[in-house]
Amino acid sequence: MARINSRRMMGETHRSTSRNPRRWIALRSTHSTILLGSLFIACAAHAQVTEFPAKPIRIIVGPGPDIVARMFGQRFTEAWGHQTIVEQRPGGGGTIATEMVAKAPADGYTLLLSSAAYTINAVLQPGPIDLVRDFASIALCATSPFILSVHPSVPAKSVKELIALAKARPGQLVYSSSGNGTPPHLAGEMFKSMAKVDILHVPYKFATPALIDVVSGQVQIMWPIMSISLPQVQSGKLRGLGVSTRERTKLAPQLPTIAESGLPGYEIIGWNGLIAPAKTPAAVVNKINAEVNRHLKSPELVQRLGQSSYDPAGDKNSPEQFTEFVRAEIAKFAKLVKETGTKVD
Repeated sequence: MARINSRRMMGETHRSTSRNPRRWIALRSTHSTILLGSLFIACAAHAQVTEFPAKPIRIIVGPGPDIVARMFGQRFTEAWGHQTIVEQRPGGGGTIATEMVAKAPADGYTLLLSSAAYTINAVLQPGPIDLVRDFASIALCATSPFILSVHPSVPAKSVKELIALAKARPGQLVYSSSGNGTPPHLAGEMFKSMAKVDILHVPYKFATPALIDVVSGQVQIMWPIMSISLPQVQSGKLRGLGVSTRERTKLAPQLPTIAESGLPGYEIIGWNGLIAPAKTPAAVVNKINAEVNRHLKSPELVQRLGQSSYDPAGDKNSPEQFTEFVRAEIAKFAKLVKETGTKVD
């Protein structure tokens, strides 16, 4: 019956258009317009990607160092012939930078160097800008561990010994951080939660004074990022008990992971990645992603990252994989904050 009705409708349409030539011309004109429109959109998208970039690119950096942005920005400039400008907008705990990029045109010319701080802020200080909804993930660029560091006077030579010491002296040991809600703060809270120990947290405004007080012995413990802690460990001014990554880092292979040293499953990392405003064309995102991954295979760049205490991102580095990485980081910190009751003053 459906076939008969279909044929009847086709016949009626044919008779209708045969009797009304103007209607037939109008139908053909409409179909041609739709086809030409589709071709125009496809050609425009192809041209946009082929020509990208046709002007300077900006990489906005919020809180934290801009070294990774500058490394990749230099290589974008060399590869594409258009200057890549790195701009620091550190105010508001990262909100100024995120709002600036989220509201920028979605054309790939304004990027944000995201980091672990943004995934923590998404939990502790949620605002109108959503890190997943309002951005298009491009690529993870580099990672860096935090080092569980203690003053040499602390009678603990390993993670297990530190846990035992903390349990023997509840509330007496002190750890410093670069501020409430920062990655070193959450690294300490994760340690306390998993080890079930009571250690006092003292927040500082910046990482440097927090580290200085550990080196001087006024504070016993800290989880500083490797770039500032490794030189102190190597010089003997601090004792490194373990790195916060899941696997040992090539930057300091002699240091065990915290997970393998007494806290299975412990992991918190520093990282930097590039994101763009939501609705940035997928082809543009993929082109930038390919360029990032191309340079991550450069021995020169890998060496420069290592000199700044960064590990290059791994092979699984598509935009979709980076999006899942960000989602997983937010979920991890949401769970931790719920378990510990961590808040920002």
